[in-house]
Amino acid sequence: MTKELGNITLKEQVAMLPLTPGCYLFSNSEGEVIYVGKAKNLRRRVSSYFVERNDHTPKVRVMVRHIASLRYITVDSESDALLLENSLIKSLQPRYNILLKDDKSYPWIVVRNEEFPRIESVRQLVRDGSQYFGPYGSVAAQRAMLEFLKGALPLRRCRLALTTEAIAKGRFRSCLQQQLGNCKAPCIGCQSREEYAAVVDMAIAALKGNLRDVRAYLEGEMSRAAADLRFEEAQRLKTRLDALDNYCSRSVIVSPTIGDVDVFGLYTEGDEAYCNFVRVVQGTVTAIQTIMLRAGVESDDTTLITFAINHIREAVLVGGELAREVLVSTMPDTAMFPNVRFAVPQRGEKHQLVEFALRSARLFRAERLKNLAIKNPERHTAQLMAAMQRELHLPREPRHIECFDNSNLQGTNPVASCVVFRDGRPAKSEYRHFNIKSVVGADDFASMREILMRRYSRLLNEEQSLPDLIVVDGGKGQLSSAYAVLCELGIEDKVPIIGLAKRLEEVFYPNDPTPYYLSRTGEPLRVICHIRDEAHRFGITHHRNRRSKSFIHSELDDIAGVGKRSIEQLIKHFRTVAAVSSATFEELSAVVGTSRATKIKEYFETKK
Repeated sequence: MTKELGNITLKEQVAMLPLTPGCYLFSNSEGEVIYVGKAKNLRRRVSSYFVERNDHTPKVRVMVRHIASLRYITVDSESDALLLENSLIKSLQPRYNILLKDDKSYPWIVVRNEEFPRIESVRQLVRDGSQYFGPYGSVAAQRAMLEFLKGALPLRRCRLALTTEAIAKGRFRSCLQQQLGNCKAPCIGCQSREEYAAVVDMAIAALKGNLRDVRAYLEGEMSRAAADLRFEEAQRLKTRLDALDNYCSRSVIVSPTIGDVDVFGLYTEGDEAYCNFVRVVQGTVTAIQTIMLRAGVESDDTTLITFAINHIREAVLVGGELAREVLVSTMPDTAMFPNVRFAVPQRGEKHQLVEFALRSARLFRAERLKNLAIKNPERHTAQLMAAMQRELHLPREPRHIECFDNSNLQGTNPVASCVVFRDGRPAKSEYRHFNIKSVVGADDFASMREILMRRYSRLLNEEQSLPDLIVVDGGKGQLSSAYAVLCELGIEDKVPIIGLAKRLEEVFYPNDPTPYYLSRTGEPLRVICHIRDEAHRFGITHHRNRRSKSFIHSELDDIAGVGKRSIEQLIKHFRTVAAVSSATFEELSAVVGTSRATKIKEYFETKK
């Protein structure tokens, strides 16, 4: 994603960066990008610039003084961050970056469009029908893959212009590679075109990521080499196996099959919409931008994305021209954009690009809410409560939420917990534990009835305020038991109640057997998950404490008049309860006195 962090200090901007791979862009007070960098961990890397360190070069210290704002772009992997950094440096030419002065680009592996295809290393893509794989984040990774292919498969390494006619005329001679076993010499007819094509197909499958057969082959060869004490060869095979495990053949940041396209992903949440724009030039991502829209009356997704595309075309794109091909998550009003071909891809790399744009838009919204929570917590709370009321179909904002959960171990030590949230945040001072008193065994429904009856009959008797929402951790059965209690107390119309199924996004309502599905990316689901997690944690902690106390409970605790100090003395002297029960009156008196010894002897006499 791309995110501009404005209206907050640089320190706050850095603190809110994610712990994910990506690229960061530093801008000066005039809005000019002065540096582009990559990071495996964005927050950790960017924060290092703003810590006083002696190893910072003078150039870095000068650059930091000119930083007025920063943007960042998150990607899936460190290699994608490297590729994106390269693209952005070439397109933006930042002042403090090492600028590339040559024509070299990313390293690729090409399978030539020939009768007997060669597999080679290249840096330039040529539209000649050949298949290109990559790009690779480093030349070392590309070379390791090439060496693996040529070492594992009998592929030709010569540059001869092999054709069926030339081979039939006997124009070529075999070379050293045949004698070494690296090639089966198709140049002299020792390998047919079909046989060679089958080998090439295996190499293409490996380059596309289908590595199971290749990995099994390498592991087998490595084991055989080690068994035969050929350790150097085994080590070489292990190196190839490690390179294979680290190989990634596809990236939406740079692709040889896409060309020039613009990508728009629209994400809507309530009355807000976010549109992420990605520009791809010759298969390489060169620009990313996200804008926020405020949905108007009767604004559908088609209207929103049409407005967003038109705005980005006029305000962001140089020359105001879209690419000939535009990929979108929702089809816009195409009449607004003549000479442009729109598509909603359903699979392949183009679909991955649209998903990348949608994910960036969602992350933009998440970061915006995080910023809002820091700068304007009251507004953030109001938006969150309005979203929860809308998403959960509640009559009022759920400012006060109570969630209940049962906990027991095979019916022993049954307990329950009640956690309270105020304005979407835990109010831990209002949490309550319940020891189940009237239920024997593991009856969760009866336990839920008991704790809700105890909780809300007390609130009614004490004339305290009722919650805006009750959440029951359980499906339809738990919800029915809880709703029956509300009906018995006469408050079923005063307090909404919902039940949570095992799948977090499923919510049940009273007298409705069909679950309602919450949005997986919305804030209401995040709050509901937090409430459930807190109820589990609080209930399990209390249950664990009760179990611990019951496990160390001694039969001596049941003797009236014998306190903890006396029990400690008895256990220290006699070691076990059995030894205490068989001890004589004189032995007991010597430890705890005659009065307590009498009570102990009477207790064990009645037990016989």
